Amino acid sequence: MGATAQPRQNVIWCMTCPSPEPSQALPNWPHCGHRAAPATDRVGCPGIPVSGQTVCLAHLNPPDRASYLAALSPGADVDYRGTPFTGGLLSELLTALTDSTTGRPCLGEALFEEAKFSNDAVFDGVRFGGGAWFKGAEIEGDAQFNGVEFGGEALFEGACVGGRASFEQATFGGGAWFVRTDVAATAVFGGVKFSAEASFIGARFRGGAWFGGAEFCGDTWFRGTEFHGNASFLKVTFERVATVGPLVSTGTLDLSEAVFGAAVTIEAAANAVHCRRTRWVSTAALRLRHATVDLSDAVLEYPVSIAARSRLFTADGEVVAEPGLGSPRVRVLSLRGVDAAHLVLTDIDLTDCRFAGTIHLDQLRLEGLYTLAGVPHGLCRHGVRPVRWTPRRTLAEEHHWRAARSADSAGWSPPLEAEEVLEPAALAPVYRQLRKSFEDAKHEPGAADFYYGEMEMRRHADDIPWAERSLLTAYWALSGYGLRASRALTWLLVTMTVTVLVMMLWGLPAHDPRPTSLGAFTGHHRIATATVAPDPANPNGPYHERLSGERFDKSLRLVINSVVFRSSGQNLTTVGTYSEIASRIIEPILLGLALLAIRNRVKR
Repeated sequence: MGATAQPRQNVIWCMTCPSPEPSQALPNWPHCGHRAAPATDRVGCPGIPVSGQTVCLAHLNPPDRASYLAALSPGADVDYRGTPFTGGLLSELLTALTDSTTGRPCLGEALFEEAKFSNDAVFDGVRFGGGAWFKGAEIEGDAQFNGVEFGGEALFEGACVGGRASFEQATFGGGAWFVRTDVAATAVFGGVKFSAEASFIGARFRGGAWFGGAEFCGDTWFRGTEFHGNASFLKVTFERVATVGPLVSTGTLDLSEAVFGAAVTIEAAANAVHCRRTRWVSTAALRLRHATVDLSDAVLEYPVSIAARSRLFTADGEVVAEPGLGSPRVRVLSLRGVDAAHLVLTDIDLTDCRFAGTIHLDQLRLEGLYTLAGVPHGLCRHGVRPVRWTPRRTLAEEHHWRAARSADSAGWSPPLEAEEVLEPAALAPVYRQLRKSFEDAKHEPGAADFYYGEMEMRRHADDIPWAERSLLTAYWALSGYGLRASRALTWLLVTMTVTVLVMMLWGLPAHDPRPTSLGAFTGHHRIATATVAPDPANPNGPYHERLSGERFDKSLRLVINSVVFRSSGQNLTTVGTYSEIASRIIEPILLGLALLAIRNRVKR
């Protein structure tokens, strides 16, 4: 059998399912035609007559039914297509087919196609030796197949369950076909073993589904499957699954502790995707929409890529609807415990991602339009405007630490209630590894923000000596760790302005000294001369007279020479001489820091 069974014909639908086909269509098998009084349709009962009778099992008179059931033996082939069952009738049938040695009802080839169960359909513990056909079956209550052994193919295509469907600990020896199955409440497949193919194409689980501990040994399809709630695959083993999805879950797609034994592509639109301790023993590609992804402690033995898909998924040429889902962006919540050497993230929002504890974080690859947390924008709080932070990309863990260190930390995101707040000493290595990842990818400008964050954490770390932290504080204040050219240029302009004022007010002498030559006759009519330059006279006039254009021009030229570490050759007072020395040391350093910051932002 292929991925889908043959098209449905003459299906009778229950009230919880869409009814695209008329309820009075003739079945494609002989039917008993029994009609209720007064007759409400022209078809009557669609149930197939039992052997040797003209009516179905449900409409046999009590003596004939008792004789028929008494003649049945465990393992017999049965055909109850279109037959209406009550809970009592089904119980009588299974009792007649119970093996006295095992205590289990045993059926051979069982045809329940388009059968109608007016109450719960309880098949717990039944063994189907041949195929079990429930195509188009209608179950108004719960469908209970717990512990059932399906020796051959099990076909539930188009089946409609008005309540809960439970297949816990069931085993499918042949193919399991749940194509377009509709379950109104929760579907439970906990501990189920699918030994061959399993198809859930187009199935709809209106109350979510639980596959905890199930084993998928053959090819499996979830193309176009809808989970109106959570879809849990906790501890599930996928041995040969090549594609999971595209599927839709309005709740959480939980793949925690699942094992994927072959290369797989997972396509899903879900509110959340949990991959905690999930193990991929081959390559994997996750194409997601809307999801918040948790990869804590996931085991990646081969390359795994996670990408946000911008367009809607399609299945069999039709667009997969996404009811109840919001923005299509994909966020990663945690990478703790993950070996990032095999991880590629594309177009992912990392605003709330926890990076601390990631292994080989320096080998993480970020591609496309990824987003990290920013810094507060200086919004007012309680009427006070806080410090306006320089824009940069930060880690969520830094937000948590800054939000927790003071009561008034406007703009910084606080941690979750149970979230551990890491100290700067633990965050500095995280920034360092991310910086190395970008540097190794030849993305120096992108690495700059992580270098800034690393230096910030070192500046605040308790294990750094006081002297080193003081030096880092000065480095931060003067140039933003060599990354803020505007800050260094501002300090340079301030320093130059101060130096010019000092020179005009106290550094330049009142007037240029005039050298005097003195001579004296010595023996044999020789003249000895000496030139004496007087000390520069300190200016002593009113301050406003010292702020003249001539003194400004001299001071400005002196300062410009100092910026490029040149001596002006200008006569200066004692104050001016020491001011020029300080200027020739400080101002070239500030200029160098500004040039370094520009270089770090444009470096390849």
